[in-house]
Amino acid sequence: MAFDGRKSISFACHKDVPIVIHKACMNQDKQNLPVNEALPALDQALQNNNKAILVAPPGAGKTTLVPLHLLKQDWCRDKKFILLEPRRLAARAAARQMAMRLGEKVGETVGYIMRFDKKISKSTRIVVVTEGVYSRMVLDDPELSEVAAVLFDEFHERSLDADFGLALTLDIQGGLRPDLRILVMSATLDGARISKILQSAPLIESKGRSFPVDIVYQPRKVGDNLEESMAKTIYHWLSSQPENILAFLPGQREINKTARLLADMVDKNTIIAPLYGAMDSKEQDLAIKPAERGKRKIVLATSIAESSLTIEGVGVVIDSGLSRVPLFEPATGITRLETVRASRASVDQRAGRAGRTSHGIAVRLWHEGQTSSLPDYQTPEILTADLSGLLLDSAAFGITDISQLVFLDPPSKPQLNEARELLKNLDAIDKNGRITAIGEKMRKTALPVRLSAMLIKTKTIEEMHLASEIAVILTERGLGGNDDDIERRIENFRVDKSDRAKKARLLVKRLVKQQYPDSSDDIDNLPLLSADQAGRLLLFAWPDRVAKARGNNGRFLTANGRGVVADELSPFFKTDYLVVADMMGKAEEARIITATKIDEETIRTVLNAEIEGRTEISFDAQSHSLRAREIQKIGAVVLGEKTLPLPKGEKADQAVIMAIRRYGLNILPWTKETIALRQRLQWLHQGLGEPWPEMSDKELLEKLDDWLLPFLTGEPQLDRIRDNSIYNGLVSLVPYQLQNEIDKKAPTHFTVPTGSDIAINYEGEAPLISVRVQELFGLSQHPSIADGHIPLVLELLSPSHRPIQITRDLPGFWRGSWNDVRADMRGRYPKHPWPEDPLSALPTRRAKPRTG
Repeated sequence: MAFDGRKSISFACHKDVPIVIHKACMNQDKQNLPVNEALPALDQALQNNNKAILVAPPGAGKTTLVPLHLLKQDWCRDKKFILLEPRRLAARAAARQMAMRLGEKVGETVGYIMRFDKKISKSTRIVVVTEGVYSRMVLDDPELSEVAAVLFDEFHERSLDADFGLALTLDIQGGLRPDLRILVMSATLDGARISKILQSAPLIESKGRSFPVDIVYQPRKVGDNLEESMAKTIYHWLSSQPENILAFLPGQREINKTARLLADMVDKNTIIAPLYGAMDSKEQDLAIKPAERGKRKIVLATSIAESSLTIEGVGVVIDSGLSRVPLFEPATGITRLETVRASRASVDQRAGRAGRTSHGIAVRLWHEGQTSSLPDYQTPEILTADLSGLLLDSAAFGITDISQLVFLDPPSKPQLNEARELLKNLDAIDKNGRITAIGEKMRKTALPVRLSAMLIKTKTIEEMHLASEIAVILTERGLGGNDDDIERRIENFRVDKSDRAKKARLLVKRLVKQQYPDSSDDIDNLPLLSADQAGRLLLFAWPDRVAKARGNNGRFLTANGRGVVADELSPFFKTDYLVVADMMGKAEEARIITATKIDEETIRTVLNAEIEGRTEISFDAQSHSLRAREIQKIGAVVLGEKTLPLPKGEKADQAVIMAIRRYGLNILPWTKETIALRQRLQWLHQGLGEPWPEMSDKELLEKLDDWLLPFLTGEPQLDRIRDNSIYNGLVSLVPYQLQNEIDKKAPTHFTVPTGSDIAINYEGEAPLISVRVQELFGLSQHPSIADGHIPLVLELLSPSHRPIQITRDLPGFWRGSWNDVRADMRGRYPKHPWPEDPLSALPTRRAKPRTG
């Protein structure tokens, strides 16, 4: 919804809270639904084309009037329409409104199909469905033989099911049903962009009709949390305005907390009505119905109330500016809920709720300047969701390569790869991506793939019944309560008398019957397995989320290597093992949402094939030796271990090589000689290149099998590796014809005039010797190696072996700096010779001889 012609007015709402109001002037024609004006253009578009796009703001009438109008067209004749809605609440409301316009009941000309609920008959011509249901309808009837048109309502919400449904419908239209019409409808949509993937389909826009809405910026006070700020703001506007209030919060937790705060602030004539997806349908309907005479209503809603619904009597909208969205992490296989800033399109739609039936006010709990930085649209779910269900459905449709379908935003490769691997691990698809018999059974359950796998792996009808209960509870947030222990939720679900629970139990029965169609058992009288069997069944779905305690602090490590944490008051706080079905937060330490306890014996029984037993060799830095142990693991979770004697012979040599690869070359017993050899060879490689071998850590670790393994002697203790094993191993990397050249080109020592053999250091850029200056007296040429081609760097030392000069030109030093050094040193070391002419002096290792 766009607000044009804005005019800024400032005033104070209450002490210290600045308010900014923008007046928006909007069309106020009340005679007819605004979409009426667009119908002739829409008729022409669908008559001449098989695709069209209709953009109309909230309140224009597109959801209820367009399907009824199109039903009269010649090209429809006796066929049906399918109208897709993103949510069950919107689907029921749309069907109810259209039926009222026809003077009928829902289930006659207009009906609906959704999870847990269906109202249709043989006379139904307009079927309102939720998007997930539509994908199943397409896969069961790929030609949509009885369907004249498919209408995608509120497409701007860009749910995964809507994107997939549109892609499938385009595929059907292009290959099987060129006469099938497609109409994409939205309140806020990048029409030009979607027109492109619809092959330049006509774009029809309706102006819409709304009343003036004043936009008020009332930022949260510093120190107030979201719920406190929302409750205070609601109370203020409740006191100053006569209309009902609709408040947008990110999720159920914030709604319930705000409701508790408001309960102590308002009188008995004010109804506090939560509205979110996990509620019973009757409770949802109560939230959108008009308040009783003499009473006012505060509706606390998630983004479920952004579009498709008219909540009667709302004159004030209060917006937190936040949304809660699912984000899938391909690297972890975890879908987590994250609270994010709402998009510009969303906050404009929310504001429009205040102007559906009269002049309204939209209050925003953020600074005005922050609005311009909001994203234009919410990130499409297809870019952030788990795609395993989509890939399984595609395989059932005969599509093994998802790129064959046309998506407005194609999914990413990491998402697709993760989904493909999961389906292969569950034996749902083969290596070519084709659906298997197991995959067909999984798809028929209409459940997420992991839960489908759980159902078909059960062995008895009693197990199937419990697995079905678990599946329904996990796919319906809030069913059976919100306890983090699924055992308690199962027990609550079994005694829940609400309509929602009753419908869910019917679905449980259908799932059981689906797997046991010939069973004569009375499902209502089946002996129920205890809820404490849930963990065993959850292992079928989430073997990678077996979690082991890291101590008695509520922290666990899962088999997939991720960390999870239980609240201090949780029954899991001091549990040894869990199976985690749902979590929220970062993968390093996600908070447990749903899990259950399990014992090690059950883990070993159910996941026996997944248990990996191996011998692990580790290095102990204190004893500088290896240790061997046998470990049994499922992924990162260690189930058991025991110490083993160290291996001997060839196995010991392999163990040493493995330890060096893991812990690095520094665990080897390097001697001065072997270190010096490595430095010499590295210097030759740097100066002469190939075939002189490189001596870097990376290169030596990669070639351990070539240079070290052949010289090991079967000893498992590192400190027993012989000196010559490492030395000879390094030499073996040098081509045989060059091995005799090592000492010639890179000698270990240089003999100075006194006869002393001084070790050459090859660690730096150039070879260096450190020598007392008196031992070089009489030397007129600079020392060098490699047949005189490489001058040595000289570190000249005092009699106490302290550096006094570094030179690369000894004759120049004698002629130049020597006099300064001599003047400084002979006072410090009077017992040692400091001749004026060092070239004519005899080299010496000793001090001056004593006189008299």
